[in-house]
Amino acid sequence: MSRTRGALRALVAFSLLLSGLLPAFAAVDVPPGNRFKQQPAIDMSSIKRTGETKQSFEEKYQRILRVLRRDPGLIRQIKASARRYGIDPIHMIGAIVGEHTYNVGVVDNAQAYYVKALAYLGTKDLVFGYKGESVDAFVSRPQFEDCAKISDNYDLWTCREYVWNKSFRGKTVDGVAFPRDRFSKVFFQPLFAGQTFGLGQINPLTALMVTDRVHRTSGLPLLDPDQAPKVYEAIMDPDSSLDYMAAIIRMSIDVYRDTAGVDISDNPGITATLYNVGDVKARARMLAAERRKKKSAWPEENYYGWLVNDRIEELRGLL
Repeated sequence: MSRTRGALRALVAFSLLLSGLLPAFAAVDVPPGNRFKQQPAIDMSSIKRTGETKQSFEEKYQRILRVLRRDPGLIRQIKASARRYGIDPIHMIGAIVGEHTYNVGVVDNAQAYYVKALAYLGTKDLVFGYKGESVDAFVSRPQFEDCAKISDNYDLWTCREYVWNKSFRGKTVDGVAFPRDRFSKVFFQPLFAGQTFGLGQINPLTALMVTDRVHRTSGLPLLDPDQAPKVYEAIMDPDSSLDYMAAIIRMSIDVYRDTAGVDISDNPGITATLYNVGDVKARARMLAAERRKKKSAWPEENYYGWLVNDRIEELRGLL
């Protein structure tokens, strides 16, 4: 067995354990507030994007606050989605504010996302794939055989990302040269490379990772990577995208509890950080390893999460 094959099977076994074969253990509450006294360095891509808008981060922050304050219907929807997934709605407020402060320009109202969602749904030729091969066909290759044993969508797509990185990224396979880039960017950006969409700025691959959770909890249809317009509709329509946001946040809380033994449900800055950076299970495993050496090791906020905790009272005022 090759080293890569052995590592993949270890990953699959670990994923199966996390999918429910092991009981959750008691978690330690993460202290509220920020670990850093000053805001960590802001990502250069955020600085560049904001510079192009001719606005400051503070101006964008204030603008998204105004949008939320004048839309009580949206706040009610946020609260309803949070209630369905058993989370404090402040986590969703933090993610929305963080995304619209650092990663995207602010729309005038949530209704604008409805209009965009309808436009994407009407784009029939949208396909997730690379050089004429759909992502569904791509992940049917024999290299992904072990991933097929995984039922949980998050673990399934994480396994597929692992195979991509080990066996395809930056390599030529079967005569096809694959870019040295992220799986999500190569296969899931038929419109704009690197973009996320909707009120919660959700990546299509992330939506596919939690579609089973959303289906079980909210009763929304399962998303299929072969139906790209439907995926875009789900993450751009506020009626459904808020449930996807809540599911992503719920998943982060559960993973950190079950993997690292810490409860992050009372620290919106940490959940906002994870919403921003992703790769939740890998980060939880790293924290677990740190805590085995040092029990005082806690998850740390990035610049995005730091803002959420720093302005927490103002953000709670929206609710």
